Amino acid sequence: MSFLEVLYFMVPTSIAYAAPLILTAIGGVFSERSGVVNIGLEGLMVMGAFIGIVFNLAYADVFGGWTPWIALLVAMLVSAIFSIMHAVASVSFRADQVVSGVAINMLGIAIALFSVKMIFGKGQTDFIQHKIPRVNIPILQDIPFIGPMLFKSVYGTSVMAILIAVIAWFVIYKTPFGLRLRSVGEHPMAADTMGINVAKIRYTAVILSGGLAGIGGAIYSQTMTGDFGHATINGQGFMALAAMIFGKWHPIGAMGAALFFGFAQALAISAGSIDIDFIQKIPSVYFHILPYVLTILALAGFIGKANAPKASGVPYIKGSR
Repeated sequence: MSFLEVLYFMVPTSIAYAAPLILTAIGGVFSERSGVVNIGLEGLMVMGAFIGIVFNLAYADVFGGWTPWIALLVAMLVSAIFSIMHAVASVSFRADQVVSGVAINMLGIAIALFSVKMIFGKGQTDFIQHKIPRVNIPILQDIPFIGPMLFKSVYGTSVMAILIAVIAWFVIYKTPFGLRLRSVGEHPMAADTMGINVAKIRYTAVILSGGLAGIGGAIYSQTMTGDFGHATINGQGFMALAAMIFGKWHPIGAMGAALFFGFAQALAISAGSIDIDFIQKIPSVYFHILPYVLTILALAGFIGKANAPKASGVPYIKGSR
């Protein structure tokens, strides 16, 4: 395998692995920019992955090739509804947001695995027939060097994730809603004084994070695994959380960090097929632990340097100082 062939294989694969992380991390950006810490991204991804696969299996004969795309929407809706529990606990009941997020993680995997056992009678689902397809982007795929690397045989969800990252940046930094969102996360009392409904903004942000994490989970299960089991997500939500922090709570920064983690996962999967001597000499186990080691290093190296929104994790009581 030549160096150019390695690039043509690694770059699209890295973006494919990064796409679920991008969407989930951006969901976390919305939530934490409003002042609500969302540790529950893992559980929300699990719920999205589970719903995506079950819907795909149940309605493949009805919707045909459109099934995985409709499954993304259903997963988004269910995970958004599931995230309301975190919003109620964090915003209305002013519970500890970290504890609430951990509960979402535990509850998500418990509900999903119990449902799989009840529906399929075993520990994992059947494999889906309709995965999210790879596509060639007309005209752009013919650009020398860059075309085959970025625009040929790519998942449609990879393009969608990058577009959503750009849209999220525009919404957060260029719209009135984004201004209100950031003001609530920085100084909720000042926002309240200006007539902004703090609770409403925070509910909206948490539900958005749930919907985006649900799409991320459904993308992962319908592109990478093709089924759902206890190890389907396996830490992807925590990687997305690390990407959000690594990216300094900024949509484009989170996307860049997610691409970094996506490359690490792609390298772990494809290292055995890369015909480069020094890579072949490295035991494969090191490549498999690489994404998690990089996640720890990113958090250890940047959590002290990146400044979260000032009111992040702090419940707001109307009229309090």
